[in-house]
Amino acid sequence: MPAKSISTQADGKTFEQLRQECLQKKKLFEDPDFPACDSSLYYSQSVPINFEWKRPGCVGPDSSHVCLCHPGDCWLLAAIASLTLHKETLARVVPNDQGFDRSYAGIFHFQFWQHNRWLDVVVDDRLPAVRNRLVLLHSASNNEFWSALLEKAYAKLNGSYESLKGGSTLEAMEDFTGGVGETYETKSAPTDLFNIMKKAYDRGSMMGCSIDITSSAESEAQTASGLVKGHAYSITGLEEVNYRGKKVKLIRIRNPWGQVEWNGAWSDESREWNVIDSSEKKRIFQNSMDDGEFWMEFEDFKANYDKIEICNLTPDSLTDDTKRKWEVNMFEGNWIRGSTAGGCRNFIDTFWTNPQFKLTLLHADDNNDKCSVVIALMQKNRRALRKEGLDLQTIGFALYEAPADEDHLGKDFFRYNGSKARSKTYINVREISERFTLPPGNYLLVPTTFQPHDEADFIIRIFSEKAAGTMEMGNTVDADLPDPPMPSLPEEETDEEKGLRRMFEKIAGSDQAISAKELQQVLNGVLSRRREIKFDGVSLNTCHSIINLMDVDNSGQLEFQEFKVFWEKMKKWIMLFISYDTDRSGKMSSYELRIALKAAGMHLNTKLLQLLGLRFADENYDIDFDDYLTCIVRLENMFRVFQALDKSKTGQVNMNILQV
Repeated sequence: MPAKSISTQADGKTFEQLRQECLQKKKLFEDPDFPACDSSLYYSQSVPINFEWKRPGCVGPDSSHVCLCHPGDCWLLAAIASLTLHKETLARVVPNDQGFDRSYAGIFHFQFWQHNRWLDVVVDDRLPAVRNRLVLLHSASNNEFWSALLEKAYAKLNGSYESLKGGSTLEAMEDFTGGVGETYETKSAPTDLFNIMKKAYDRGSMMGCSIDITSSAESEAQTASGLVKGHAYSITGLEEVNYRGKKVKLIRIRNPWGQVEWNGAWSDESREWNVIDSSEKKRIFQNSMDDGEFWMEFEDFKANYDKIEICNLTPDSLTDDTKRKWEVNMFEGNWIRGSTAGGCRNFIDTFWTNPQFKLTLLHADDNNDKCSVVIALMQKNRRALRKEGLDLQTIGFALYEAPADEDHLGKDFFRYNGSKARSKTYINVREISERFTLPPGNYLLVPTTFQPHDEADFIIRIFSEKAAGTMEMGNTVDADLPDPPMPSLPEEETDEEKGLRRMFEKIAGSDQAISAKELQQVLNGVLSRRREIKFDGVSLNTCHSIINLMDVDNSGQLEFQEFKVFWEKMKKWIMLFISYDTDRSGKMSSYELRIALKAAGMHLNTKLLQLLGLRFADENYDIDFDDYLTCIVRLENMFRVFQALDKSKTGQVNMNILQV
């Protein structure tokens, strides 16, 4: 059952609501979210030509057209051509509840997958034209407009037509299906490439192939064997046949743009078909082939074609008659500078701070003792963010054998353990995906940018043949805080405690308690003598937080026993701060905050650590002692309040307005 789509209109109205409004008012729809103006076309330059925005009924009948596509824009056209081969998928992207009949109101809608959600994108049908002819994508026949309207909706989704410049066919295939892409070079493909493609075909995957060109002059050049360079072909079938006593692997290919076909072995009229058994021939040709569609031997295919693109479909994208389905797991996350943007393994001091995910492969594939898994790491919204000067980050990932522990693994683990698998390279693409064959077991997946401090949102999708277990590491929020010690009698105090009492009495005065202001004087006096700590003084707010934590009798001040307990904590916190100030700068890197808090007995998940990094780190991702002290005191205070309210130890509490 396909997932329900979400309306993207700023006013929240659905396609049907907007269409009914237009029909009642007898007006054609004009989209306020994507107006018919230059800013919808270009964001980085002035429009190079005078455009008119024309509705389909106003476009001239001449089928010739002006092509203003950039050379890198044909990826979308290739994906649309492949989409037409999958009727159910096409009906999802281009819903059939619209047209130019009596319900026509100048409004259309299309559905795209974006980061694990299906979005319904509404557009009006005003299309860019020059001299009364459409530009950009459209059918060779000017009475078909769905491809031009689909392109407009896709441009709206990404912010502008210019945002569509440069991409891959797989990117659009994924947005049309919610699938995950793989790319193979035929000259360096794995030995079981045919089996990989056959399994993908059986699962309903969309597949394409192409022949590389070395210069623009080769584009559209036809080879002697009837193949066209630079074309994006669709793969429509894979079979094995008995031929003269041996099994021969065949692949069926379609050229969506024309009738030029392969003329070598296993082509339409070749003699090879006369040798195989008639029943086998009938089985292979049970589905009639379109013009431009042909069979060829798989070895000839690898010799003539250079690239294969596979879009593996998720279960909700498949039809009921699909033979087999992938198991899919998905995570969302982000790299935030100062907390989780640790960079690649080259940066060992911060690499461990990246988000970590555990993958448990439980069952081997059928007829195999290992597990097939496709891991895809995708950056979110980067094409739309081009308007803000943000482009794709350079990304990759690594897989490690994981220990049984569910905690976020630290620096030493990665220092002494090598990866078991990784992405082939770090590259600035929207999605990087790799297929692995791994023994059953527990694995740790670490997605990263190449450089530390580079920010982006991401999703990870894990496709496996059999069900797999997944979890985010370090997702626990709890605290192991010791109970305060029992007060000791003056005659039982150690020499250190006696010295502490003398200092306390000197400052406290006759009331034998110290206020936040007096506590500030004590701390600044003591800490100013610690050369290994760099700070501008403890703030009064920090001192108020300390009193809130330690003030058992709610007097608003600290008595000696409360002060003594605090001082023991303070000594521990100082030692922790110094130990995690690895470069002896007098400050602590915000990337070290997770392990510093863990050593203090507090475990936070990634989201909370990201928020703390944003709150307390400076522009160099450092935390000074005052901010460190404020952070740790407030956290312990919150944990103690929560634990006091959570009497049944369920991990949840209900609070009234007075308690809040």
